[in-house]
Amino acid sequence: MESCCENVKAVRRSKEEKKLLRKQIKASHTLLKHEGISTVSQPTKSLVVANGGLGNGVSREQLQDVLGEVGEVEILVMPPHKPYALVTYRSEVSAQRGHALNGRQLQRGDQIVTLYLSYVNTVDSELWGCVDLPPGLVLVEEFVSPEEEALLLDAIDWTSHDEDVTVQKVLKHRRVKHFGYEFRYDNNNVDKDKPLPGGLPQVCVPVLERCVRDRHTEVMPDQLTVNQYQSGQGIPPHVDTHSAFEDLILSLSLGAKTVMDFRHPEGRSVAVVLPRRSLLVMKGESRYLWTHGITPRKFDVVPACDPKSPAAVTSDLSNHSNLTLSRRGTRTSLTFRKVRRTPCDCGYPSACDSQQPPAPPSPPFLPRSQTDACRLEAEFVHRVYEEIACHFSSTRHSPWPRVCHFLSSLEPGSILADVGCGNGKYLGVNPDVIAKRRQAVVEELVRLLRPGGRALIYVWAVEQEYNKQKSKYLKETRQQGPTGDNTAQDLSGTATDAHNTAQDLSGIATDTHNTAQDLSGIATDAHNTAQDLSGIATDTHNTAQDLSGIATDAHNTAQDLSGIATDCTKVHRETESPAKLSVHTNRTAFNSQDLLVPWHLKGGGRGGCNQGRGGGSKNTLDPPTEAQAPAPSPVFHRYYHVFQKGELEELCVRVRGVAIQRSYHDQGNWCVILKKTGDR
Repeated sequence: MESCCENVKAVRRSKEEKKLLRKQIKASHTLLKHEGISTVSQPTKSLVVANGGLGNGVSREQLQDVLGEVGEVEILVMPPHKPYALVTYRSEVSAQRGHALNGRQLQRGDQIVTLYLSYVNTVDSELWGCVDLPPGLVLVEEFVSPEEEALLLDAIDWTSHDEDVTVQKVLKHRRVKHFGYEFRYDNNNVDKDKPLPGGLPQVCVPVLERCVRDRHTEVMPDQLTVNQYQSGQGIPPHVDTHSAFEDLILSLSLGAKTVMDFRHPEGRSVAVVLPRRSLLVMKGESRYLWTHGITPRKFDVVPACDPKSPAAVTSDLSNHSNLTLSRRGTRTSLTFRKVRRTPCDCGYPSACDSQQPPAPPSPPFLPRSQTDACRLEAEFVHRVYEEIACHFSSTRHSPWPRVCHFLSSLEPGSILADVGCGNGKYLGVNPDVIAKRRQAVVEELVRLLRPGGRALIYVWAVEQEYNKQKSKYLKETRQQGPTGDNTAQDLSGTATDAHNTAQDLSGIATDTHNTAQDLSGIATDAHNTAQDLSGIATDTHNTAQDLSGIATDAHNTAQDLSGIATDCTKVHRETESPAKLSVHTNRTAFNSQDLLVPWHLKGGGRGGCNQGRGGGSKNTLDPPTEAQAPAPSPVFHRYYHVFQKGELEELCVRVRGVAIQRSYHDQGNWCVILKKTGDR
């Protein structure tokens, strides 16, 4: 019986050995196929360790300890990001004992890694060659002392949000402060006419003076960007905009080391270790042509420190016989630059924005802060409607039947506020109504609604086709063409009135769902969400109540129409690569909720006012003759937020003191009739 059990155990061991052998052979085939490494069957002094590489998360120290158990290791090569290592023992006997480690398991965090070892003929640590640093790149180690490092880090106050002195942002993979000038990530440039008060921090002056004294730079920088990276964070590959800054860029690494990747347009790449307290100097080709970035990860492949020489950390990652893994810490970088005042004339025109032909302006990003929203509003709402006012007004000719029905139901003596960017065509529908229309859409907000008063709110809908019926906006026309639709008109004679909607960028606020709500006629809820509502409100008692909320929450102070609700910390929250607004193709279905709608200006003059007002109901021009051949009509892009089903009702439900009397879809618009129920 005991003999039988022993035989069973022997069979089991044999199966395990066979299984291990199969995996070892499979690993050898994989190495040959993907890495060109041939294994041999006869014993040698060298071995390949599959699954034991830096790419598997195995550190040099961990593997060295295991391999050193059986003999003296002469060479250990661990190529970066590869799932294997190469080892040479001092004797063949030691290598045979190392080969017996086949199947050894290592604990790597929460996972177990199994090593598969095979013989190879030789290991040459110089097979991968030496990689030179990009031309113009200089790394100065220990540029500041530990005491200076502490002073610099203490001077960066991440808890202060005084936007009059500095601009602080929280990006997707890091947080940022700007001094001297704000670097804008929407256009990757600086506003050279708007310096930040205070200049650069005084604590940086001794460091910069040393840079000048050591001839790393000849001029004092006037712009500082402070980036703080937590473990696992990074920055995408990029070239600092040529037209924004002069040749030289200085970057000081504090708190922790990291690896920065440089890549040439032809595909060559160099990974450079930036030790703690080191200064990186970029100029010439390394500044203008090579991209640089930091890959988001928690471990870096770095040179191992020689225990006999702790300071022997080098930026050279080409020496694969001395690489290991290093866990990232919190790193703070201080990048100093000099703002450029003239166009760049560098010798790298292919990468130079100053030497490239003018490109069409890029669509703006979705705003993530009050500052960004105000810029977007000024550029793509206020300026556009100032330019197209006459032409736009000439197309606002046909009132909507349901809107007229609502207006006709109002009591005599009601005050009518037509809040929008139209031409007030509704103000004369009901002669018993005392008309009052405020044209200021941003800056001031005085909208009146008595208790029991009603408001009709209509917004442009994502669903231009609803219940199998297409809105007239999607209607095909004979004259439809690249210059013909101006977005807002129905060529058959009925204006698509949703386009009259005032595009109030105060709607770009952060509510509980972080949704940018673009409604014309503002609604504010308990979360300070400014909503841009397009609509008509009535008041029979002229009570000084804020229509922007139809019932203003007690915790909300009177808000400026342009006032985007801001986080109490005033920290700008942006993504590293924030979504850009798409440019809508006129008279087609919407592919996003936040977009730019083109307006082809008719007449060519400011606002199209030189065209006259007669016959302005047509949206397209007759094709000009060759002799006439006018210049192409200017195209303006207006910002819109279009609403999906239920979104407007959800917004209204969050407003206190109002009840939804009715909601419906009408010709590509979502419509809601509200009634004020409270006294406030």
